[in-house]
Amino acid sequence: MCGILAVIGKDIEAAKISGLSKRMSHRGPDESGLKITEEGYVLSHERLSIVDLTTGIQPIQGTRSAWMVHNGEIYNHMDLRNNELKDHTFRTTGDSEVIVHLYEKYGYDFVDMLDGVFSFVVIDGDDFIVGRDPIGVKPLYYGTDESGAMWFASEMKALADHCVEFSAFPPGHYYTPETGFVRYYKPEWFESEAAIQPADLTKLRESLIEATRKRLMADVPLGVLLSGGLDSSLTSSIAARLIQDSGQKLHSFSIGLDADAPDLVAARKVAEFLGTEHHEIHFTVEEGIEILSKLVWHLETYDVTSIRASTPMYFLSKAIAEKGIKVVLSGEGSDEIFGGYLYFKNAPSAEEFQKETIRRVQRLATADCLRADKSTMAHGLEARVPFLDKAFLKTAMEIVPEEKMPVTYDGVEKYILRKAFDTPEKPFLPEEVLWRQKEQFSDGVGYNWIDQLIEYASAQVTDVQLETASMKYPVNTPVTKEAYFYRELFSSHFPQESAAKTVKRWIPKWQKDLDPSGRANETHVAPGLKKEMAKI
Repeated sequence: MCGILAVIGKDIEAAKISGLSKRMSHRGPDESGLKITEEGYVLSHERLSIVDLTTGIQPIQGTRSAWMVHNGEIYNHMDLRNNELKDHTFRTTGDSEVIVHLYEKYGYDFVDMLDGVFSFVVIDGDDFIVGRDPIGVKPLYYGTDESGAMWFASEMKALADHCVEFSAFPPGHYYTPETGFVRYYKPEWFESEAAIQPADLTKLRESLIEATRKRLMADVPLGVLLSGGLDSSLTSSIAARLIQDSGQKLHSFSIGLDADAPDLVAARKVAEFLGTEHHEIHFTVEEGIEILSKLVWHLETYDVTSIRASTPMYFLSKAIAEKGIKVVLSGEGSDEIFGGYLYFKNAPSAEEFQKETIRRVQRLATADCLRADKSTMAHGLEARVPFLDKAFLKTAMEIVPEEKMPVTYDGVEKYILRKAFDTPEKPFLPEEVLWRQKEQFSDGVGYNWIDQLIEYASAQVTDVQLETASMKYPVNTPVTKEAYFYRELFSSHFPQESAAKTVKRWIPKWQKDLDPSGRANETHVAPGLKKEMAKI
């Protein structure tokens, strides 16, 4: 993974662009690259070397005049090289270069051929194309400056000070000066009526295994984020099976306030079961509070859920990177796909349940994907998310909603996913973990984290400030003192109205308490393991 910055306009100062690109050096600490085209446009790249460690420096030139920068991973790059692009000569052995060759061969009509996660810019003379992956796993922003030049960057901090207006680049789209924005990713499951397939548990299981297999592509050490919840435990188990004959040792990592945190207890069970080399990281509430301003600068959001959950992930990522690990698997996306959040138990109908899963998946770029990318990349660590694989999404999102709804299975969330991996003859997970109730990451690290964070943040804001919040913050006005405090931190780094508009807040539906913590739902069972589920 990397950081990219491209500026397309007249009289661009390359030295200035290079300096702005360095604001994202945490995304790519290994090397930097800069290209000024004949037209005076600038491409800059901060590289984290994961595939092709020696020849993969960017920007990369195609066979003719096109140049490109890319942030992400193209998992089908070898298939593209050996088939569609077999008549092309490549300069590198990395995955990124296929993008510029596909452009040279197919023009604009190639983006949906990519299987992976990406944000990229290709410049060819006065023509250019910019694209972002289907779900928005990789971040991308765009804007215009006073001269009319167009800016594109992996993080807002590289362009906010210089653009009069800017926004988040929409996932599943590409942009060209000829076409404007074009949605290339248009799966049938975007329409709730497309969910007509009965649950095929074997297909579901094999699809997730294949999605995980793709994401083991790396020339560097790999680990897994292991919270002890269902999703991270499944991806860890699958990865352990896939590499068991390779001689590699799978490293697993978990974090909590103390040894008795719900996630740490469950993760310990999974790590022992899988035989991973397990690492436990601890942090204190005081340490979390101390880094909040820096964290918001990295995250570029004031969303309450994102900040609560990103704090432990930030500390965990730092510890992982210090051990020399550059790539980790993570479980983002499963709760959106399968309606795993506890509030889904209150869905009024199957149709509304399905519509909410679609809405949540489509907005992952503003929530869990943003959190997972930016809190890990703050330390030059790449998080890969098997649940958001295109093929797996098609398999899972087209299942009839009745077979996903907890009410169908006595309130057990994500039942069909659990059942797909309930293989007693060769179990993927201990039974008590496979059937563990959903515990949101920010809760599972230790309940005191959120409780004391709310207490601290609320103490920093007066009643008058909250009462007059709409005057100071008319865009996305904060409604709690905690939210107001985060907004203050965000505005100190990003005061622009455009910046405020890039943030999409999330609140749960269908429940009285609108706090985003899973404990706000009346069906939550503490302290973490719901033993009776193991008997189902």
